[in-house]
Amino acid sequence: MHSKNTLLAIIALVFSLILVDGTRSSLSAEKYENYEHLKIFSDALALIQKNYVDDVDLQEAMYNAIEGMVSNLDPHSSFMPPDIYREMQVETKGRFGGLGIEITIKDDVLSIVSPIEDTPAFRAGLKTGDRIVKIEGESTRNISIMDAVKKMRGKPKTSVSIHIMRDGFPEPRKFTLERDIIKIISVRSKVIDESYGYLRIAQFQENTARECKKALREFDEREPALKGLILDLRGDPGGLLDQAVKVSDEFLDDGLIVTTEGRQGNQTMQFSAHNNDPARTYPMVTLVNAGSASASEIVAGALQDHERSLIVGTQTFGKGTVQTVIPLSDGSGLRITTAKYFTPKHRSIQEKGITPDIIVHDRNGSQPSKEKDPSFVREKDIVLEFKNGKDAHPTDDSKKDAEKTTEASDEPEPEDPPLETALTILKSWHLLQRNTETP
Repeated sequence: MHSKNTLLAIIALVFSLILVDGTRSSLSAEKYENYEHLKIFSDALALIQKNYVDDVDLQEAMYNAIEGMVSNLDPHSSFMPPDIYREMQVETKGRFGGLGIEITIKDDVLSIVSPIEDTPAFRAGLKTGDRIVKIEGESTRNISIMDAVKKMRGKPKTSVSIHIMRDGFPEPRKFTLERDIIKIISVRSKVIDESYGYLRIAQFQENTARECKKALREFDEREPALKGLILDLRGDPGGLLDQAVKVSDEFLDDGLIVTTEGRQGNQTMQFSAHNNDPARTYPMVTLVNAGSASASEIVAGALQDHERSLIVGTQTFGKGTVQTVIPLSDGSGLRITTAKYFTPKHRSIQEKGITPDIIVHDRNGSQPSKEKDPSFVREKDIVLEFKNGKDAHPTDDSKKDAEKTTEASDEPEPEDPPLETALTILKSWHLLQRNTETP
């Protein structure tokens, strides 16, 4: 108790010295007002410490204050206590304990952006757009993402129950999942139909670009040469910006990949492609859906703007902001939004997402109405959403594209309609090229 009072006294003394010094110097009115706000915080903390009915843990109180301040900025900014910060660092390496879902917040309720392949959540049948209304019987209303992460993660082989609300469910349905070590395989590749490459990126981690380069090198060395490539970014919730840039660079030989724009000079950056030797000239189709977010949207947007790849699937999530993780001295960390990113043609992805060139729905996805797809959560739906600039609304053409749906048919439905559409496009590509060659 004595140490807490001492620390509180030091905080109060520091604020008072700042104020005294501020009155003696020629501080601007704005700076002086900022110091006044700090004094209010200090006074409130002192009153709580002195008058609250129970003993107050000063560190916990400070953490709660910081968390409240940061979480009210936007849905993607957060404060991470030391234990959560350590877990976050482990997560970017592709191995951690938990259920395997990427989450966000919509209307104060946890919602799934995307389940990660081959994880407990994926195997249990959780889907993009599912709302997690309870964890271990407790409501998730007003819960922070960090608190939800703490509740759902734990030792492998232990169970956690969550209640899911989904369009078509008459009431929330209980799922009991067994936690496991989540080993995310970032990149998978194979050759399909003898001549076409398939490259799947599940999440952008610190080794994604290296694994992608290795897979592409194996494709390049293959005989006979590939006739085309399918890049699958469906359900990819994003990840590291630098990895998205490096992956895009593998398919582009020049020009912009992405631009980030923030308040500070060092937050405004341009990332450009470099010449690939040998250049990859085969045609490409990139698959996306509502679970494709952030870094995967950077890649899709760059390839679309440079007309390097046709984009097939459904409208992407629409997360066009950059989060920077800043470590603090006690081992905790801040994840705060520092910039927005723009495609090479300066299209903002925020709230809009990437509109595919050809709309094809996943087999297990519900067909959207013309107004809105109720089964998918997108960035524009999230509480405290950022407001886009002049590019806030889709053009009439993009609205028309987004409203396209495949016509009903008596033919059996393909196992994977977007993938089969992509393969058909690539085969037609070469057929068209052969038919238009000069004899």
